[in-house]
Amino acid sequence: MTRRLLIVGVALALSIGVIACGSSSSDSGSGSSNSPLVGAGSTLVAPLMSKWQSDYASRSEETVTYGAIGSGGGIDQIISRSVDFGASDAPLTPEQLEEANGVEQIPWALSGTVPAYNVSGAPSNLKLDGEILSRIYLGTITQWDDPVIAQLNPGVSLPSTKITPVYRSDGSGDTYAFTNYLSTVSPEFKAQVGTSTTVKFPTGVGAEKNDGVAAAISQTDGAIGYVGLAYALSNELSMPLVENLAAKFPKPGVKSVEAAAKAVTKIGPNNEISLADLPASAKNAYPISTYTYVIVPLESEKAEALKKFITYAIGPGQEYGPDLDFAPLPKQVVAADKKAIAKIGG
Repeated sequence: MTRRLLIVGVALALSIGVIACGSSSSDSGSGSSNSPLVGAGSTLVAPLMSKWQSDYASRSEETVTYGAIGSGGGIDQIISRSVDFGASDAPLTPEQLEEANGVEQIPWALSGTVPAYNVSGAPSNLKLDGEILSRIYLGTITQWDDPVIAQLNPGVSLPSTKITPVYRSDGSGDTYAFTNYLSTVSPEFKAQVGTSTTVKFPTGVGAEKNDGVAAAISQTDGAIGYVGLAYALSNELSMPLVENLAAKFPKPGVKSVEAAAKAVTKIGPNNEISLADLPASAKNAYPISTYTYVIVPLESEKAEALKKFITYAIGPGQEYGPDLDFAPLPKQVVAADKKAIAKIGG
């Protein structure tokens, strides 16, 4: 319970912080220590960001404020330059990159987006696969004792409780990660819903931010939703074991997220990395793993301060990740990050 209050408190405090300190690089004058860096975006990365802020301040005596407003909001705010940096669990689309007019996106954290459920009478680690999850969110599987769920969980007594899918109503990187995975495993889901930070689900109820979805799941018997790994653990939500392409059901956690990242070595031209289509050889990989990106202008009055903070985040800051359910960045990603950081400020 203590950890749950901590995660919710972090998200609330960070959201308030960016509103209170909402200066941007366009109106802040200089990048001195008297002018804090202001960022906004991903709620998934908020617990790690909170630790980074306090530790970085003690190391450098420089302040970073962050608003956990969701990846969609972070993208919008960096495009409008109302913050110094944005954070998103979804890489920018080509259209967003063009609209942002000169930014670099840098993967700086690694975790998972996990389904979580609340079903009285059901065990805490039901086995599900991508096809079942896609059909739940398409509205074609509507009860927990559906034969396809029962077939994947032999010997388990399942209630006939109605399934209530819960989704993010705000622009969310978790929505991107979840729909990217479902679109990879289900052509029907890809055709009807697709992949984005904001999509139109045919069924279910919406809630804002990770803590809102977690609360909706906790309060609704029969609910299933998707949240950042840290939020599922802190709220003590039941998490299904999701089948990967190796026909294994790895437990969601730091080790299985790290295994997913190790299985994918391809880094896109704009540093985008998709972990949705894992090879069958990755037996221990969690199939809905995701990077979080910091999005930063190439030209900024705070260029040096931004470079210094991001270098800290991908370096010493990584040591705090495992305790907060974040996996360490692979070496090839850190190398790509350093090249991207060098571009900031020319």
